[in-house]
Amino acid sequence: MDFELSSEQSMLKDSVDRLIAQRYTQEARERFKAEAPGWSRDNWQQFADLGLLGLGFDEALGGFGGSMTDTMIVAEAFGGGMVVEPWLGSVVLAGGILRHADFGGREEAVAALAEGSRILALAHEEEGARYLLSRVSAKADKAGSGYVVNGRKINVIAGDSADTLFVTARTGGGVQDEDGISIFAVPKGHPGVTVEPYRSIDGARYAAVTLKGVELPAAALVGAAGEGFPILEKAVGDAIVALCGEAVGLMEAMLKTVVEYLKTRNQFGGPLGRFQALQHRSAEMYVMTEQARSMAIYAAAMASEPDDRERRRAMSFAKVQIGKSLHFVGQYAVQMSGGIGVTEEYIIGQHFKRSTAMERQFGDTDHHLSLIDLLDRRG
Repeated sequence: MDFELSSEQSMLKDSVDRLIAQRYTQEARERFKAEAPGWSRDNWQQFADLGLLGLGFDEALGGFGGSMTDTMIVAEAFGGGMVVEPWLGSVVLAGGILRHADFGGREEAVAALAEGSRILALAHEEEGARYLLSRVSAKADKAGSGYVVNGRKINVIAGDSADTLFVTARTGGGVQDEDGISIFAVPKGHPGVTVEPYRSIDGARYAAVTLKGVELPAAALVGAAGEGFPILEKAVGDAIVALCGEAVGLMEAMLKTVVEYLKTRNQFGGPLGRFQALQHRSAEMYVMTEQARSMAIYAAAMASEPDDRERRRAMSFAKVQIGKSLHFVGQYAVQMSGGIGVTEEYIIGQHFKRSTAMERQFGDTDHHLSLIDLLDRRG
């Protein structure tokens, strides 16, 4: 496997790194979070102007034909800056529905997303699902030529900002069956849809979405009825790749901050960095970060694997390593920073909150270990 970036990918990395360095100071991030949607519309337009919102879509759909490795590169830069804009949720996760489903209006939706004029969100996770992707209790009953949808979704990234919600609901099958899941495009402000915004532990903007008697035309169905799970699974796989890249960027930022702190913090007659035990711990943090980087690259390479079982195993293996690395690096970043490491004012405290949230996003380590075991037993 080639771990080297191409010249085009190196240029992409440099341009995104520069953008984040220019716009994302700690103070600026707090200003962005205080804006009405919980993030900066101006930053979003900057991302669009750089082509970052259309990067992961085929040129035939109006995108720029970037690979998942390109997406991972952008995610790494965003992770280092702890970007608060809903790029992961809107462009990668909900955008994955556009990438992997074939339905009318897809090209127009990609064009609007790429130019920054439309925000998408995936409303799928439900209370009590425990990360099980196929667990959907929301129902879509046939009503004439259309559907009536009822259900409640949680942890919808930027759900209150979304112009279009991709909602999963059952048109058949049992509550945990992979078969029978359908996906519907629901426009903002549609009658019967209630959106309740809230913030997660890391300050990211989420929403709970309740659908009560929501009447939708047949044209709202994305793909074929009852066949939404493969689309959903691939979209979440894409999001795991991006999350892995984001985690690497975050861990790099934590390690850099800790090393600088050890060099400049004087205690017991000199800088803390002179103590061998702290040097060894910093080296271990570096090793865990590099292991995560290798698995992020592996996940990006496997995202297009046609064998569903092998692709799903690869995503789970990557998420397991990412979870372990985040836990290790985050834990010792706080410990080596002393009491200030748990404060909101110090950047490590914010890093740690984000790393804690990322460990659990799209399934924690135990969940993905169980998935690997299940896939291996299935053969």
